[in-house]
Amino acid sequence: MELTGTNLIGGEEVQGTGTAFQGVNPVTGEALGPIFHEAGAPEADRALVVAEVAFRAYGHAPAAERARFLRAIADELMALGDAWLERAHAETALPLARLQGERGRTVNQLRLFADTIEEGSWVEARIDPALPARTPPRPDLRRMLIPLGPVVVFGASNFPFAFSVAGGDTASALAAGCPVVCKAHPAHPGTSELAARAIARAARATGVTPGVFSLLHGWSHEIGLALVRHPLTRAVGFTGSLRGGRALFDAAAARPEPIPVYAEMGSINPVFLLPSALAERGEAIAQGLAASITMGVGQFCTNPGVIVTTADEAGERLARDLAARLGATAPGVMLYERLRESYVDAVGRARERGAEPLAVAATSSPAVPAALLATDAATFVADAALREEMFGPVSLLVQADGPDELQRVAETLEGQLTATIHGTGEELREYAGLVRVLQRKVGRLIFNGYPTGVEVGHAMQHGGPYPASTDGRSTSVGTAAIVRFARPVCFQDFPQGTLPVQLRDRNEHGIMRMIDGVLTRADVGSPA
Repeated sequence: MELTGTNLIGGEEVQGTGTAFQGVNPVTGEALGPIFHEAGAPEADRALVVAEVAFRAYGHAPAAERARFLRAIADELMALGDAWLERAHAETALPLARLQGERGRTVNQLRLFADTIEEGSWVEARIDPALPARTPPRPDLRRMLIPLGPVVVFGASNFPFAFSVAGGDTASALAAGCPVVCKAHPAHPGTSELAARAIARAARATGVTPGVFSLLHGWSHEIGLALVRHPLTRAVGFTGSLRGGRALFDAAAARPEPIPVYAEMGSINPVFLLPSALAERGEAIAQGLAASITMGVGQFCTNPGVIVTTADEAGERLARDLAARLGATAPGVMLYERLRESYVDAVGRARERGAEPLAVAATSSPAVPAALLATDAATFVADAALREEMFGPVSLLVQADGPDELQRVAETLEGQLTATIHGTGEELREYAGLVRVLQRKVGRLIFNGYPTGVEVGHAMQHGGPYPASTDGRSTSVGTAAIVRFARPVCFQDFPQGTLPVQLRDRNEHGIMRMIDGVLTRADVGSPA
């Protein structure tokens, strides 16, 4: 499919006014056509103006219409066929098999969200019927979530489908009833354009106003800040680095009217190996950890960046086994050159801080080797620099002298997306203090598994206390992600016919409501 290199604003092709750039094949260094031009403040303003106009209709559209749009997007993405996969492979070096799986996750996510908004309980409808005979009388109160308005989404580099133009943040916002202005990640501009055109076709096919979605290109920080600072932006979704997410968060907080920024900013995802696990299945754990560390060349936000073991023979065996497995892993190409440079620098800084290299091969651009570094618990606790994320196929092995040091390591950690414990059920009771500490530190706590891989479902939590994310109460994966882009409104003493359908006495859609504290599908009062 022919690419144009243009921005897409409300379904129209718009040439950028900024610097020209191209996609780059990270394996060969070859520039990939066409030439793209960065969007600037004029394009940002235009996109948000058309989004605000679109919101006046889309924000009040029935759930069935929004669901039909989401399913149409899924269909259009699948209709792109191999062209989408091949362009993403060329721009990211991710294997085609991995991209096929990510495409499936992306379209299934859209369809799941469509089912969710049709079912309707996500709006959290709550009804307290009037009690006129009570002293004092209680008014009729009905509360539900409504969409915020235009949302700015930043595409992520490491998931060019699932966390990018048509990924989780876009799907969440569209499901909630919010138009989206997406800032494409500049490392895969062609992949982004193909997805954006699929969304535009889905809008036309379902009769959705075209201003509901726009795509803007650019490498510079200025376009991102312009989008966040624009007075019509009501919320932001971001997946990326701590530095980038914090810059957007600060810009949003400094606006005359601050807005929420839902930024997922990475994590070191510690793995704690308890004595029984090491003694009984150390070899299997080493095998699983090696696969998790090197999956996708370590470019997962849930990559296990820290492994905490006991400083005994079982821990030493695991260290030797894991080092051998990582040392035997073939080097891989990272998504783009800046990531490769950051990875090499991060490993170098950790070594300068005294982390011992157990498995570190020489780098050979563009590929990078997997690495395993080691330190003791006292050094790890004392040096905050060792607790910084190293994005890539590397982990830091921390050797602790007994349960107290294991817990001190956990207490030292900042907020994380995940933490993992390998042990037995009895050890979970024995190490209850460790479990309690980790519950306060993470969004997802895993037992006898590995953190890489995030299931898209109703119960998933992908987000954690700062700095893993800017709001640890939210998730960027799963159906609960939709509520980020909505806010509650209470309707007091409104006539039945003027209420949203979810709050009316006669609920022909069968939507679950909380009525006087009881979750029910039953009607309330007399028919409308």
